[in-house]
Amino acid sequence: MNIILFGPPGAGKGTQAKHLVEKFKLFHVSTGDLLRNEIRKKSDIGKKIVNEMNDGRFVSDDIVNELIKDIVLDPQKKEKLIFDGYPRSISQAKNLDLLLSSSEQKIDLVIFLNVNKDTLIKRIEKRKIIEKRSDDNLETLAKRYDTYMDTTRPVLDYYSKKPNFHEVDGTLKIDQISAKIDAFLNF
Repeated sequence: MNIILFGPPGAGKGTQAKHLVEKFKLFHVSTGDLLRNEIRKKSDIGKKIVNEMNDGRFVSDDIVNELIKDIVLDPQKKEKLIFDGYPRSISQAKNLDLLLSSSEQKIDLVIFLNVNKDTLIKRIEKRKIIEKRSDDNLETLAKRYDTYMDTTRPVLDYYSKKPNFHEVDGTLKIDQISAKIDAFLNF
């Protein structure tokens, strides 16, 4: 199965992805992790990513699509992917459709973790202390949240018309969210 987890920064996508990876032996595809890895490697792509992320902007579709391509086309990961933070634009959604189609795959479940801005700010403050992520500050979060809502709304509209789309209250406790997602998977 292939799953897409949507939600603004701090919504709990990574936490839910870890749950699904452990329970169903899937591969977690976090664009945030892929981008941070490029930054750590200090690659040319990494330098571009830093500038865009620090400005609260999303990284260009071309960069993200290229990072995703090898993962989707890896035969060992076929039908075992959880997309966390991808796609974030219609261009990325169409790219994903093409990649999946070319490798005879599909998306089985789309989950939107809906969380309001105030709750996210509290979560990001905690996460900054625990994980010490450089992109976790309130000014950046505010920009990323607004950008997320502006950019991703069309993608949510794109997927929400499909029968495999489900919205979950992302302010619930972690285990309650996990139980709702598991129920969608009929396990």
